[in-house]
Amino acid sequence: MLLDNVTTKVSDTLLDMIQANDKLSVMTGLFSIYAFEHLKDSLNKLDSARLLFSQAKGFDALEITSPFGSLNGSELENKFRNQLNQKAVAKDFACWLEEKASVRLVKQAGAVNQHISHVSSSSNSIAISGAQFNGQGIGLTETNGFDMISLANSEQAKELLGFFNRVWSSKGQVIEAKDQLKAELSKLTADNTPQFIYFLTLYNIFKDFVGDLQEESILKTKTGFKDTIVWNKLYKFQRDGVLGAIDKLEHFNGCIIADSVGLGKTFEALAVIKYYELRNDKVLVLCPKKLRDNWLIYTQNDKRNLLANDRFNYDVLNHTDMSRNTGYSGDINLETINWGNYDLVVIDESHNFRNNNPKKDGRNRYQRLLEDIIQAGVKTKVLMLSATPVNNRLNDMKNQVAFITEANDQALIDHGINSIESTLRQAQSRFSRWAEQDPDVRTSKDLLDSMNFDYFKLLDIYTIARSRKHIEKYYGTEDIGKFPTRLLPINLKPSIDLQDQFPPLEEVNKTIRRLSLAFYSPMKYVRMDKKAEYARRYDQEIKGGKSVFKQVDREESLIHLIRINLLKRMESSIHSFALTSEKVLAHVEALLSKIHNFNANIQPTLTDELTDEFVVPPIEEIDDLEFDSPELAPYIIGNKTKVRIQDLDLVRFAQDLEADRVFLKEIVRVSKSIDSKRDAKLNMLKQAYFEKFQNPFNGKNKKVIIFTAFADTAEYLYGNISSWANQNLGLHSALITGQRTDTTLRGTNGKKFKTDLNSLLTHFSPRSKERDKVYPEFKQEVDILIATDCISEGQNLQDCDYLINYDIHWNPVRIIQRFGRIDRLGSINETIQLVNFWPNMELDEYINLEARVSGRMVLLDISATGEENVIEQDPKLNKGMNDLEYRRKQLEQLQNAVVDLEEISGGVSITDLTLNDFRMDLSSFLSDKSKGNTEILEQAPFGLFAPVVINKESFESDSSQFAGLKDEIQSGVIFCLKDIKGKVQVEESYSLAPYYLVYVSDEEGVLLSFTQSKQILDLCKKLGSEFKHIEHSALAYQEFEKRTQNGMKMNHYQNLLSKAVENIAGKSEEIGATSLFSRGGTILSASSSQNVNDFEVVSYMVIL
Repeated sequence: MLLDNVTTKVSDTLLDMIQANDKLSVMTGLFSIYAFEHLKDSLNKLDSARLLFSQAKGFDALEITSPFGSLNGSELENKFRNQLNQKAVAKDFACWLEEKASVRLVKQAGAVNQHISHVSSSSNSIAISGAQFNGQGIGLTETNGFDMISLANSEQAKELLGFFNRVWSSKGQVIEAKDQLKAELSKLTADNTPQFIYFLTLYNIFKDFVGDLQEESILKTKTGFKDTIVWNKLYKFQRDGVLGAIDKLEHFNGCIIADSVGLGKTFEALAVIKYYELRNDKVLVLCPKKLRDNWLIYTQNDKRNLLANDRFNYDVLNHTDMSRNTGYSGDINLETINWGNYDLVVIDESHNFRNNNPKKDGRNRYQRLLEDIIQAGVKTKVLMLSATPVNNRLNDMKNQVAFITEANDQALIDHGINSIESTLRQAQSRFSRWAEQDPDVRTSKDLLDSMNFDYFKLLDIYTIARSRKHIEKYYGTEDIGKFPTRLLPINLKPSIDLQDQFPPLEEVNKTIRRLSLAFYSPMKYVRMDKKAEYARRYDQEIKGGKSVFKQVDREESLIHLIRINLLKRMESSIHSFALTSEKVLAHVEALLSKIHNFNANIQPTLTDELTDEFVVPPIEEIDDLEFDSPELAPYIIGNKTKVRIQDLDLVRFAQDLEADRVFLKEIVRVSKSIDSKRDAKLNMLKQAYFEKFQNPFNGKNKKVIIFTAFADTAEYLYGNISSWANQNLGLHSALITGQRTDTTLRGTNGKKFKTDLNSLLTHFSPRSKERDKVYPEFKQEVDILIATDCISEGQNLQDCDYLINYDIHWNPVRIIQRFGRIDRLGSINETIQLVNFWPNMELDEYINLEARVSGRMVLLDISATGEENVIEQDPKLNKGMNDLEYRRKQLEQLQNAVVDLEEISGGVSITDLTLNDFRMDLSSFLSDKSKGNTEILEQAPFGLFAPVVINKESFESDSSQFAGLKDEIQSGVIFCLKDIKGKVQVEESYSLAPYYLVYVSDEEGVLLSFTQSKQILDLCKKLGSEFKHIEHSALAYQEFEKRTQNGMKMNHYQNLLSKAVENIAGKSEEIGATSLFSRGGTILSASSSQNVNDFEVVSYMVIL
């Protein structure tokens, strides 16, 4: 009689057949613990059982490597697996196996194709032939094959038993296999560590990349790269960054490393450069002028080069060399250099190239770099180093990415990104919408949820961006040591004059506002009949002629700059203020005498030949603002306006100049009267340092860095502090500005020695700069360093633990970068202190003051890197953010805490959105050949899990590994699910499909949805790195087994699983529904609503 498994099922027949003390013989290719579970009560009555595995697996299970097939069932049995009790079931089966069964295995697959289940009791024997012993075979699930299953009467049954016995006892071809089966079962019954579950999850998600991920396959040739000094100096997270960068350079031709301040981007880049140099590639480094020596030192045969044996051999050019065609840059002749011959270009501070502003004539440096170096000649890979892309204008990314894609907008079409530009534009509009909400309401989580996946995908392809918090949280700090603890900032508000005779800032400010600064804006005074002629000459078309940048506006903006700058110098030191005022006064007087001369001598006999031109003085003359910032370029470059004096309305012009002269004379007189003895701010600086000198807080550390934005102030401080410190405290000081260096330190022979930036810093921070290798003869050190922002980037000065901002730079990012000099990994100091000097007034007052000075508001936009965008032409862009409010928040933040770049208010950070670190984690786990990790992961079945217990106390104590994670870790389950039916609709650029990660709390709320995979993986990584050994999890397993009656009562977790599936389905329906309204058709399909059994549980972590 045939059994169809619909009306008559094999399982029912077996249940009826088996009596107590019967003997069972089963010959099968596939075996499922769920079939056992279903028949468990009957099977437990047996006297004994023989299991003979024939390796006949049927057509749908061919890829399974184990000779026993998949013990946790075929794909059709996922409804059983989704009950999450497979471990408990497998344990039951293991006990039964131990007690009742003997197991043999046919060695040669395909030698036997029969399936027999035979029950013999004392009296009779019955058999079923043709049914595999799994869910499909015994009729628990629908089947996708056509097996003829028949119930045999006793005569046939005896024959079948005879056949079974013949195979069972054939010596050569059949082997004992009980231990082997137990080993296979142990994969289902073993306790797993969270670390293993983390890697298993990664392995499933990234398995298609696994081939590319092995370190060996990233590092193509055996070049000895791993033996270089630079590679061996790197921390684990830096090596991950380097391998990630090389991988991106190989696959996508470019990479942007945007790790946060203080994480060592320079060394990561040097390692990448070395890798390519070992492959004989020619490398060019482009960096800002102030960082030039930093890069050059590694290529020189010099004692201070700690990497001398790596024999670096790259060329270094300044960013500004891109605007020159002749002359030399160091030893490189810019006329004859072969621009097209570089295989790799490293652009340090690449955000300086993010603007592609057209020049009036010729190409700007952006176009030149793109055309001559990257597009011309050999194929050029591009590595960019940039500070964190916290950005209000995501478009800045576009120009940087264009270097990598050689300006091909469709470079990523195979990766689900049809147009890079429109991806960024869409992200920008979603960002702007988010930014318009009230700052107290919006969260960065909302933003990340609303962003288009292809934006993340784009970041993931091109960027490596990690923040310091991220490294501390998720990379155990044992290999990197700790960051020093930041003390709260000390805020000082000195007055200006010890004798209190100087007018208050508001007064000075009013005077500054009255200045017309006419000699900077001659265009305003051109006579009506000449205006058009000058406009033709100086106005500049931008955006391909869509709009015009008027010279008048440009001059107006310049005047704002100068006013703000006067105010800023006033804040910095009265001394710098006096100097600048004097320079401005000199210009005014010179111009007035020129006009008088013209009126007296030239005017009467005016002809065309006889003319006197007036040229606007270059702004650089009166100022040491940092003019290399690219946003200022349009206002400064090509700004040599020439005006013929007879074309000016001289009466008006002379009046305004005369008025300025009166004001300026007064300003100069008052400010010059305050010398260093009366300077209240200088006095307070000495007091502040003296206090630190007497009560150092890290051993005997007396070091201090004093930063100021202006070289004049630095010179003034050095003049006053160095002699005071030397005589009263016996300490040496040093000065470093962009123009010169100086120190009171003397050579070992007591004479002055030649000082340059690098050697001075070595004497200041001898440990981090390894001075003993360079100047072993020196014993004395520099303890007081006075510097401008020329050292605010790219220097490790972590011997020092005290940093003073003598003036608040108008861009908060600078302050963070300055602090990054001492706030670094590998610091020898427990704690570090930041001291800020503020003007003597309330914050609100101070901000209004700034706002008034500039006439119309100048928005300081912290963009990709903290380069300043001083003049915002489009008021529409800023409607969402009240500018003053924005600036106030930033300054308030700076007063109350030491902030990371990523956290400065008003921007959103792209650090920590990319998945690179996880790929690198997996890669290093797999490349550990000794443990055979690759095989273990390949063969691991679905549905494995690990429980975690974290006691409440460990969130509270700062020393604990989980400090600060209290809000992120709650009890619940992190599921990794696989969509097996392919019904989920997500944007095609969702990079993890068909895998979905969801974190559901015990209260059935979704804590993190699958769109936040990055955060979920971060948590898994953290849990994995803290619980590496099974003994760490012993407690968790006891607790888990207590709650679930040894894993049998899983209703609660089944519930959470359905919540996770709802989360995915819900999001997918949203996306389907929105696609109804988008061009390009819909992705809603009739069968699109999902249920739990459309998913397979790959792995999960239970947080108790």
